Amino acid sequence: MTNSFESNPLIDRLPKHLKQFIKPQDYADYTPINQAVWRYVMRKNVDYLSKVAHNSYLDGLKKTGLEIENIPNMYGMNRILKEIGWAAVAVDGFIPPNAFMEFQAYNVLVIASDIRQLEHIEYTPAPDIIHEGAGHAPIIANPEYAEYLRRFGEIGCKAISSHKDYEMYEAIRLLSILKEAEGTPQAEIDVAEKAVEDLQNNMGEMSEMAKIRNLHWWTVEYGLIGTVENPKIYGAGLLSSIGESAWCMTDEVKKIPYSIDAAEQSFDITKPQPQLFVTPDFAFLNQVLEEFANTMALRKGGPKSVQKLIDSKALGTIELSTGLQISGNFTNVIEHNGKSVYVQTVGKTALSYRNKELVGHGTNTHAEGFGSPIGMLKGINLAIEDMSPRDLKAYNIYEAETVTLEFEGDITVSGEIITGSRNLQGEITLISFRNCTVKHGETILFQPEWGIYDMAVGKKVVSAFSGPADVNSFDLITHVPSSKTIKAKKSEERSNLERLYREVRDIREGRERAFDPESALHDTFFALRIGHPKDWLLALEIVELIKDKNDPRFLEEVLTYLEKLKKNRPELDKLISNGLELIFENESVN
Repeated sequence: MTNSFESNPLIDRLPKHLKQFIKPQDYADYTPINQAVWRYVMRKNVDYLSKVAHNSYLDGLKKTGLEIENIPNMYGMNRILKEIGWAAVAVDGFIPPNAFMEFQAYNVLVIASDIRQLEHIEYTPAPDIIHEGAGHAPIIANPEYAEYLRRFGEIGCKAISSHKDYEMYEAIRLLSILKEAEGTPQAEIDVAEKAVEDLQNNMGEMSEMAKIRNLHWWTVEYGLIGTVENPKIYGAGLLSSIGESAWCMTDEVKKIPYSIDAAEQSFDITKPQPQLFVTPDFAFLNQVLEEFANTMALRKGGPKSVQKLIDSKALGTIELSTGLQISGNFTNVIEHNGKSVYVQTVGKTALSYRNKELVGHGTNTHAEGFGSPIGMLKGINLAIEDMSPRDLKAYNIYEAETVTLEFEGDITVSGEIITGSRNLQGEITLISFRNCTVKHGETILFQPEWGIYDMAVGKKVVSAFSGPADVNSFDLITHVPSSKTIKAKKSEERSNLERLYREVRDIREGRERAFDPESALHDTFFALRIGHPKDWLLALEIVELIKDKNDPRFLEEVLTYLEKLKKNRPELDKLISNGLELIFENESVN
């Protein structure tokens, strides 16, 4: 593969700040052991999930180009995904929640291209290609669910985070990397786990992003569908975990009817889930999503919404009743009688209308921040935005007039009007002054020496959301995670084991050039038993190849070896037994 990613029309239309997370899927980096892990999980999952997953799962495997025998090549997947209006990109582990959801809004599936280690074959807290490729991709072939995923991304990426949410993202990312990495000292894992636990206990009031991540977790990741008494699996975390997909169907896991209450239910990504939510159908997911969206600053507006942006300490946007949008880092909101009467940003700020930056009002113009009164003029029942040209003339809101505008909440704006801007409905959205002084009581908010004063017009804040109105207004190519995924260590022992896996794979696929493949399997098993006594998966693959051959002594030898492994390492019992069951009882899996 090249060092760049292969694009397509859906990926081409992604904004630059999302493209920064995309990395090439270096398919040649997948080792024979990686391929064996994928094959084992997929064989087991398809066999089991055909009984307990939503009926979209098996159809979706075919529609999304996923194979049982091989780790998916995303470039091949994209050619097939295009038929259902989606695309897939590779990323490095966890990416920030806002970005993850924004990808969904563009109908792009984010797939961590690494694959779990053999030691974590049942479950890994780190996102990997099994979780996101085999888990997420099949269900999006269902049009109703795909629309839910897209709509969730559209709303979710607007959710406002607290300043601690990003710390939590970084802490969970690090913990997942350490737990998945080979040979991480337990002391390091303990420190990372404590950091996550400490943050969980000191997050303060749950943010919008935390709540909508909960909804995402209990639906997209760990959702059940149907009835509480007879649920089916559709969540990607369950579809990709051979351990939890079985455990979640037992009575040990509490089943709860899905509702907006799930937004308040936190989760621990490092442990199996003690309870799961069951939606009656995919349409109900959208119903709850819209119910939650109605609680967000995105739709509620008002001073509390501005305060959420202030508390987030991150780039956000407010929209006024005229449609004017102010994007920046908000630092202050002055309230009066439960309404916002003045808002203030610091640093680079941009003004937009309908998510398009206004000409002359980008971050170069408003490099030091922006502040404006909001609301009604004192003693006047008619808002500026609702005034006709005759009304504006009557109140001296007119070019070249020097005027003092007194707003409710003791905000005054005094200066010479230069010009005004209108929206498509003819409403005044912006008035520019020279020689302008703005005060709140006796406190000066703007003074003439600072230059031209641009006053936003709007009687109220109707919306507030995370990120800029126009993504092109700001340089958002800034994300540098504090931790990077750790690749499996290379050693002579690992290289020798990889060679054995490759030999068995070649024999199964008819590529082995040996004159006597069966003899080659004898040699491979001998090398495995002597040099790699802890490995179990390759022995299973050898059993699969020799079970129908006329060599009962060799078959018994390998089976005895596996039985000893089960006895000496009880944690392998279920994995080996499941593999043997597939080989001897479910031969139609392929």
